[in-house]
Amino acid sequence: MDTDTALDVLSTQHHAVLATMRADGTPQLTPVLAAVDGAGRVVISTRRPAYKIRNIQRDPRVFLCVLPDAFFGRWIQVDGVAEIVDLPEAMDLLVDYYRSVSGEHPDWGDYRAAMEREQRVIVRIEMRHVGPDRHR
Repeated sequence: MDTDTALDVLSTQHHAVLATMRADGTPQLTPVLAAVDGAGRVVISTRRPAYKIRNIQRDPRVFLCVLPDAFFGRWIQVDGVAEIVDLPEAMDLLVDYYRSVSGEHPDWGDYRAAMEREQRVIVRIEMRHVGPDRHR
């Protein structure tokens, strides 16, 4: 599978499971909604205090299994390196993220206030490998 195919899947399938690495080397798994930004990176919204943020700060390697809404069907795995974008820089990214996953918000002012209250950040993932890949 190539990156363009993975981006096509991610543009329509947003349900995923994100794996980050705990300090002891074991995976921590979290259900997330994933989207794609304008530069072709995977983006996820989460709260600053979340365990996955601490894990990414320690070890930026992440693994994402993207699933269809009905669970069975086409799925992909993305391996990559994550970076964390904090507020206030993350605000426009959070708006773009919401639009790509859910469409237009009825009150963007309320949405922005909620992002501040919830200490939201964007996790941006640079894809290093996508699959399934029959050549591995």
